[in-house]
Amino acid sequence: MQSQGPERPSPDASESGSGFASTLVLVRKLLAIAGPVVLTQLGMMGFGLVDTLMLGRVGVAQLDAAALGNVWLWGTMMFAMGVVFGLDPIIAQAHGRGDSERTGLALQQGMVVAGLLSVPLIASAWVAEEVLLMFSQEPELARMAETYLRTQAWSLLPLLCFYVLRQYLQGRELVAAALWVTLLANVCNIVGNELLIFGVSIGGLELPAMGLKGAALASGITRACLAVGLVAWTWIKGLHHGAWQPWSTRALDPRGLLEVLRYGVPVGLQYTLEVWAFQASTLLAGELGRNALAAHTIVLNLASVTFMVPLGISFGVSTVIGNLLGSGRLKSAQRTAWIGFALGGGAMLVSACVLISLRHVLPGVYTDELAVLTLAAGILPIAAAFQLFDGLQVVGGGILRGTGDTLPAAVFNGVAYYGVALPLAAYFVLVRGAGLEAIWWSLALGLALVAGTLLIWVRRRGPAFAAEA
Repeated sequence: MQSQGPERPSPDASESGSGFASTLVLVRKLLAIAGPVVLTQLGMMGFGLVDTLMLGRVGVAQLDAAALGNVWLWGTMMFAMGVVFGLDPIIAQAHGRGDSERTGLALQQGMVVAGLLSVPLIASAWVAEEVLLMFSQEPELARMAETYLRTQAWSLLPLLCFYVLRQYLQGRELVAAALWVTLLANVCNIVGNELLIFGVSIGGLELPAMGLKGAALASGITRACLAVGLVAWTWIKGLHHGAWQPWSTRALDPRGLLEVLRYGVPVGLQYTLEVWAFQASTLLAGELGRNALAAHTIVLNLASVTFMVPLGISFGVSTVIGNLLGSGRLKSAQRTAWIGFALGGGAMLVSACVLISLRHVLPGVYTDELAVLTLAAGILPIAAAFQLFDGLQVVGGGILRGTGDTLPAAVFNGVAYYGVALPLAAYFVLVRGAGLEAIWWSLALGLALVAGTLLIWVRRRGPAFAAEA
């Protein structure tokens, strides 16, 4: 039983290793954390995939209403998730220096922050219809989307609590629990969708088909299962031992809560800016017609799947760097940053090759419309071109989270997307009448700018120059 997690890095051995051997140790440690996190992220994507496939059997209107609702839900939820990820440098560095008291207290403060954030998130479900109407969506679909969100809004609190506990365990290098709980929750989601969307009659017990509301309720129950499951797993396996504090008023200490916000708010802004940049690109694609919008959505979905690999590496990098900084191993932390860049970039180069070689095959998984397939195949090589930049920028964000220097990534994203990429895409599409390729080349340029500035920042202000959180 892993009751206390891996031993913290030893300061005595911190800078003694150099060359191939020490690099190999860091690579193994990074992959040991990143591997399960990648699978966990893919498991989280599985929830949306199942919802889409099952609602597609109900009707187009229900599928469209859920899609619209999810645009609003995740457009707001990403900020809260980013704020929770502000726990990364606090927990990872505290674990690295053996400060179990701070580690346990950070978990409690994260739960308090999650509770506070959930209030406006839940309330936002009650204005979804008005927001969607502002963006010229069909009134009936907007109404259905709000009903869909209201039914599941309560589950945003347990989802945030799941993320808090996941970051706590991850910062202590315990990543298997979240993976297993996510896999089990996918089973819960499949069963829940089947029962609640389509109904069931067993003997004298009859559960009516609830359609769109059933899908929303199944999503809510699944999120509750995620939170309850991870709490139960942590408690039963004793994963909290060695870094746990009894609940007290210290969890409400404004200084501790502000520390979480100081790291987390910039991460939340970074995630929000990135998500809404791609949402804006989808709106631009919609100006080019239904076929262009469908092709854009397909390629964006494929890119989001490949993105899970460097995203997992970024979480691993954040944890390892935080642990190393906490134990005073600044040079090893800097080396880990470059290893993370190499792994993230290398993984996305492989993904780029796959997207190019299978550009006429992969879109066929989504549709058999020839016009859509042709458009998607045409922009997949451009998506492949920005794979490298996408991998580098997300790993760079993880490096800065590990060091506690979270603001630069938010600034770089804001400037690159809203100062360059989106204005350029809008100009070419709306003014010059360009096609879908212009949108994707503009996105590639934005990602390249973010990746380049993060590389320079890590070189000049990276972990080797960091102070402990």
